[in-house]
Amino acid sequence: MTVALLIQGGALAVKREDFKTCEQAAFCRRHRAFADAVVQSSQVLPKTDSSNNMSIPQPASLYSVSNNTVHLDGHTLRATVSHDTEKVPLKLEILFLANGIVRMRMQEETPFLARFDETQKHVLRDEGSALEYASPDAIEHTSETVDGTTVHTVRYNNNGSEFGVRIVENPWSLAYLHGSKPVIELNHNGFFRFEHLRQKPSADEPSDVDGGWEETFRSWTDTKPRGPESFGMDIRFSGFEHVYGIPEHSSSLSLKTTRDDKEGYSEPYRMWNLDVFEYELDSPMALYGSVPFMVAHNPDSTVGVFWMNAAETWVDVTRDKSNAFSNLLRLAGGSSKEHAVNTHWISESGLMDIFLLPGKSVADLYKQYSTLVEPTRLPRDFALGYHQCRWNYIDQDDVLAVSEKMHEHDIPYDSIWLDIEYTDGKRYFTWDSSKFPDPVSMQNQLSHDGHKLVTVIDPHIKHDTAYSVWKEGNELGYFVKNKDRTGNFQGWCWPGESSWVDYLKPGAMDWTAKQYHLDKFNGSTTDLFIWNDMNEPSIFNGPEITMEKDIKHYGDWEHRDLHNINGMLYNKATYDGLCTRESPSKRPFILSRSYYAGSQRYGAIWTGDNAANWESLRVSVPMVLSNNIAGMHFAGADVGGFFGNPEKELLVRWYQLGIWHPFFRAHAHIDTKRREPWVFGEPYLSIMRDAVRERYRMLPYWYTLFREASLTGMPIVRPMWVEFPKQTDLFAEQSIFMVGSSIMVVPAMDSDMSKPLDVSFPLQENWYDIHTHSLYLAPLKRQFTVDLEHTLVFARGGSIIPTRERQRRSSVLMKHDPFTLYVYMSRNGTAAGKLYVDDGESFDYENGAFIERKLSFANAKLTSRASPQTIESPEQKAFLENMKSVRVERLVIVGLRNQLTKAVVSENGKQREVELEYRGSSADRECVVRDPAVLIGNDWDITFS
Repeated sequence: MTVALLIQGGALAVKREDFKTCEQAAFCRRHRAFADAVVQSSQVLPKTDSSNNMSIPQPASLYSVSNNTVHLDGHTLRATVSHDTEKVPLKLEILFLANGIVRMRMQEETPFLARFDETQKHVLRDEGSALEYASPDAIEHTSETVDGTTVHTVRYNNNGSEFGVRIVENPWSLAYLHGSKPVIELNHNGFFRFEHLRQKPSADEPSDVDGGWEETFRSWTDTKPRGPESFGMDIRFSGFEHVYGIPEHSSSLSLKTTRDDKEGYSEPYRMWNLDVFEYELDSPMALYGSVPFMVAHNPDSTVGVFWMNAAETWVDVTRDKSNAFSNLLRLAGGSSKEHAVNTHWISESGLMDIFLLPGKSVADLYKQYSTLVEPTRLPRDFALGYHQCRWNYIDQDDVLAVSEKMHEHDIPYDSIWLDIEYTDGKRYFTWDSSKFPDPVSMQNQLSHDGHKLVTVIDPHIKHDTAYSVWKEGNELGYFVKNKDRTGNFQGWCWPGESSWVDYLKPGAMDWTAKQYHLDKFNGSTTDLFIWNDMNEPSIFNGPEITMEKDIKHYGDWEHRDLHNINGMLYNKATYDGLCTRESPSKRPFILSRSYYAGSQRYGAIWTGDNAANWESLRVSVPMVLSNNIAGMHFAGADVGGFFGNPEKELLVRWYQLGIWHPFFRAHAHIDTKRREPWVFGEPYLSIMRDAVRERYRMLPYWYTLFREASLTGMPIVRPMWVEFPKQTDLFAEQSIFMVGSSIMVVPAMDSDMSKPLDVSFPLQENWYDIHTHSLYLAPLKRQFTVDLEHTLVFARGGSIIPTRERQRRSSVLMKHDPFTLYVYMSRNGTAAGKLYVDDGESFDYENGAFIERKLSFANAKLTSRASPQTIESPEQKAFLENMKSVRVERLVIVGLRNQLTKAVVSENGKQREVELEYRGSSADRECVVRDPAVLIGNDWDITFS
């Protein structure tokens, strides 16, 4: 009862003692202490060569570039970096990519042991083979002496854009230049430190590194057989006040300072994928996913850093002019009068592999990032609909009853989900036959109305010699081994004692993929899709609820080296399995809790086990936005909150917000009360039904946004600064956001309905309430009081938004429905948009089987033209034939300057007049064409007069 009351009241509390602080992680403790020592010992201000206005930082770094080792070799600048006293030279490689990205790699020139370098194989696009490097002929390398030290500058051009990098030899530092101005600076403050691999001291010798050879946390001892191998680097964003990204944390959108700031944190942001039960809010604690991609933005430029390392990583953030630590930094390393964000990145193992992304625009930055890790792939269309889930729907009858209730109350939905209780004793790829006697029949009944089934498949495999999956995996040697490799590692999770697949072992990923095939997963059909949960991995009897770091994987690599990509490797196996279970292949749908950069290729993610309280509702916005900033576009939060029982008003508000997140799923803990939309009765049922229907109306817009993201890498839901990059008052805004470039969402997230919402309408724009079409002329600040039935969502003037207005039971049943186009006028009487349609399930779109239209309104004419991406092919021809009758059934033009009385359609060389209704100033000069009947696959014009 006490626990239930705590959950209901929102007083969730993580067991903080189960998870490390930086002080309890020896390598983080060492690097933070090193940074403190550097700051305290550095007293020299930067020197300036007045002849060229070049500022050279002078931190107390012990690292420098060795004499006469810098040379340009094709697209790579190579050098040797040495420590003043540790005589282990480091190999520095700086690689120049054609699009302006600079890649910096560092490790020992002659490693005592090999370092883990397989992260790139699993993260980079096409395992790194697709990276396009700059032409050596376009690269210019010059050297000069400034204040007694050698400075190297590399400049190169690509399609008229100039990029530059400056390397200072002593002390060693690197700066990425916009023109002559440094924007990203490495080792500016002298925090660079590289712990070289070495021989272990003998038993009678003192340890040479604090916690370097053994470390104990609670009852677990990490034996650290390789010894200390961590490294750290300070990265400074000069001229910036705000940095974003590095999910996943329950934190603010603009990252907070982490040192000596009362308004910030005392701990660094941590990236170490963990199952954190009842995670705390407003915290830099590690959660389920890690994407070490940070973005800095100011009114003039947007830049980024991708720190590609799968080991445990901590990031400190400080700002110049913000606190005592930053004041010391300015004394130590120097600063100009402009703002700067100083970050300190620390990783436990692997090698240093950093990508510097120059931007300069937001679109440039995401195009660059997508060339590295690949953008989000187009999902199955049903995945954008409403997902109904709880732990657990009891049995087959319960599933079908919930589905029928959805139909009874006219609530569209696309999938219903089963958590772990559907299995035979937590043995995945099986069914509890007493509860689900005929799962194929159940799936067929669901699919009759276009619905899918999603089942959870976790990575732990029950240790049971009679369980065919465990037996086969064990016989093939595919499981992760224990520390001395004498047997399988055994841990405890939902089934009890379990084994985990080693995805580095050749053949293991293919074997895992085959478990999803219809002949292996008995009772499954091609209408069943997968939820990968607990894949951090979560291990109940492990340190920090995960796998011990010194557990061995194939190749004698320790788990510490690859932990953060472990969940993604499992997702890839699942993805491959669903792709190959039928021929021709169809697009999978997978939800994953754990993720890393690259996971966006395989499916959706969510913010994990949140709580049914208003605070969790509010923090879901910056969490989903931060994931989108880091390229994890298909993201959402459990609607209603996983833990606890939401009050009626909270549940309504969560639905009203959830429909504007890319992934839209209601979910609940097994101990919570039922909370499907009809449970609370009226008026709550009608309000939630209206919200879900709003989602389905907007599915054409959502699918078109996913198409854009798949081509450009642009976020789908966007912080306001992404669309309004020069409006500084929006740089920290996290309670209002954009969906694509056309829709602004102002969610109501407070229990007090009388509390007004402040809305700032940006720039010289027209903004329209999408429900009433009321016009708001920006720049404008307004307060709105919003009752439970209403929401604040605004269309941006100059947008054309496609919808489908006919309500069906599922999105599958909408495939041939006609479209409505909403044209929201800009101040100059123009508008533009896109519509993208494909079959929503196959990969034929890769060969041209799609319709993509550029829509524009200008000079009283609406036009539709094929996009430049259109591909003529047999697949395209077949798709056009399939969609030949799909038309635009309604056209709504909002914000007209003058009355319209006539509309003439031109299509296929013929003209015809269509019915037009002008509603006048009472409806903000709205014009409706009831059935222009133009086909979406054709070029056409509609001229108004």
